[in-house]
Order: sequence, then C-alpha cells, then structure tokens
Amino acid sequence: MKKLIFITLAVILLGCTANTKYAGAKRQKRNVHQKYTTKISKAQVKKSIGNAKKLNVKKGEKLSFVCSFYAEKFQGRLTSNGERYDKHKLTAAHKTLPFNTKLKVTNPDNGKFVIVRVNDRGPFVKGRDLDLSYAAAKKIGLIPHGVKRMDIEVIKVGD
Repeated sequence: MKKLIFITLAVILLGCTANTKYAGAKRQKRNVHQKYTTKISKAQVKKSIGNAKKLNVKKGEKLSFVCSFYAEKFQGRLTSNGERYDKHKLTAAHKTLPFNTKLKVTNPDNGKFVIVRVNDRGPFVKGRDLDLSYAAAKKIGLIPHGVKRMDIEVIKVGD
C-alpha cells in the first residue's frame, strides 16, 4: 500500500514540474496567416507590381496576355482584395488592372471563352500576365498547356 501511495505521489509531483525543454523560453507569437503566405516576400511583390506596366484599359479594348492558372495550394488563401480564392469561381489575378474588372478570355486554338473577374494581384512569375482560377482555365482548355497566350477583351472596367 505504501508503494502505491509513493508511486501516485511521484507521478503527481512529476506532472507538476516544469519541462526543462521549455523552461525560461518566451512563448513565440504564432503567425496565424503563415499557411496563407507564399514564398515571395512582400518587398518582391511590391517591386513586381511597381515595375509592371500600368494598363489604362477601356471597355471593348482587345489585348493579348500570357495566361497561367493558380496552383492547387492557393485554394482558400486570401486574395489581394480580401476574398478567399475559390478554384471553382471564375476569377483572375493581374498586377495592375482594377479589381472587379471583367475580362473575356478566349483560347485562340479552340475558340472557347470565359468571362472572369479580377480579384487578385499577380502572377509574380516573369513573362506571365494573367492568372486564371482553375475553373476558368479548365473551361477554355488551358489546363493541359499550363501557360499559353490568350486573347483578352475588356468587358467592364472595375472601380
């Protein structure tokens, strides 16, 4: 009986002692948005956007952009205008076009088109002009190519 009481007290006392691994260490503040950030620094993004050619587009204007589409890892992350990226919506990212600008993106090879709304900044890869959501890219047949030049028509200039 004495042995059982001794073991019980020992377990209780061991549970109350501080773990030396964490003793004296300050608790680090966890970045709650860490999983929503990319490997590109804010300075690189700012420089990339700052170096981008500012487009003053008008309704009906026709352009040609090198298009790509968002990687799967961006699903659920915050876009530059504060929305969550949803790969099933018809959205796009451009470095300088105003948010809520609507674009008609046409694949010149098959004639398929999609109308997307700009709600993000990017792409931040040299030589690319427009990042499409997965749904938009799939609808026009961009998925097998990954990156491809597309015909663009401005449907509505955002605010």
